[in-house]
Amino acid sequence: MTPRSVPVVLIHGLWIHPASWQSWIELLEEAGYDPIAPGWPGVGETPEETRAHPAATAGYGITDIADHYARIIADLPVKPMVIGHSFGGLIAQNLLGRELVAAAVAIDPAPIRGVKPVPVSTLRSTFVGLGNPGNRSKAVSLNAQQFRYAFGNALPADESDDLYARWAIPGPARPLFEAAFANFSPSSPARVATHNNARGPLLLISGGKDHIVPPSVVRSAAKQYRRSSAVTEVSAFPDRGHSLTLDHGWREVAEAAVAWLDKNRPA
Repeated sequence: MTPRSVPVVLIHGLWIHPASWQSWIELLEEAGYDPIAPGWPGVGETPEETRAHPAATAGYGITDIADHYARIIADLPVKPMVIGHSFGGLIAQNLLGRELVAAAVAIDPAPIRGVKPVPVSTLRSTFVGLGNPGNRSKAVSLNAQQFRYAFGNALPADESDDLYARWAIPGPARPLFEAAFANFSPSSPARVATHNNARGPLLLISGGKDHIVPPSVVRSAAKQYRRSSAVTEVSAFPDRGHSLTLDHGWREVAEAAVAWLDKNRPA
C-alpha cells in the first residue's frame, strides 16, 4: 500500500464468489485505492472449489460473517472503506455502525432489522433456502433458472446463464432466516447501529428491477437512518437487476461508487 492509498474491502453476497469483484479491483487500483476481496468463511479460492465442498460454507450466520471481516479489517494498516453487495451490503452496514470502517457503499443490501417491506419477488428469490426450515444449518444453491429470476431478470437469458456458470456458488442459508425474522427479535443479527452519529458516510444503491432487494427495501433501509446526523445517501439505477455488480453494466455502478468514495475519502 502506498502512503496515500486507502484500503477498500469488497464484500460479496450470498451465492456469488468473491472473484467476481476482479474488475472492480482493477478499477479501484487505477483510482488509487488498495482493494481486497476476501471471501466469506468457508468459501474456497475458486468457484469450482467452493462448489465441490458446499458443506464448508454451511452454518455461518450474519454475526459470524461480520466478525470474520472485522478480523480482516483489524489487520489492515488504516481504517478501510468498504463496498458490499446484497448480504455483503448488510455486512458493510454492520461494520460501519461498529465504526470499523471509514465509509460504506451498500449495493442492493439485504434488509436490516427495521425494514418492513417483504416483496413477493424477494420471497420467491429466497424460497430455495427459506422454503425448508431444515435448511437453516445447511448450505443451499440456486439452479440456473432460479439464478435467472433472482439475479439475471434484467439480462438476456444467455448472459444470465453465463454469469451463473462463472460465479454462482453454494452459501449458508442461516443469513436468510436471520434477515427474514429480524423484526421479531430485538437482538437480531440483522440489527445495525442506525442511530450512530459518529459512524462514517453511507451510500445505499438500488437496482430498479432487482427481484431479491427491490427499491422499496433499500428506501426502507434508508429511513432507518433518519435519526442519525451522519451522512446517508441513496442512489438508484432504474433499469438494473441484482446482477448489477457483475454483469455487462458493472462499470457504470463501479464508477459511481468510486466517485462517491473519492468524495468521502479520509483525509
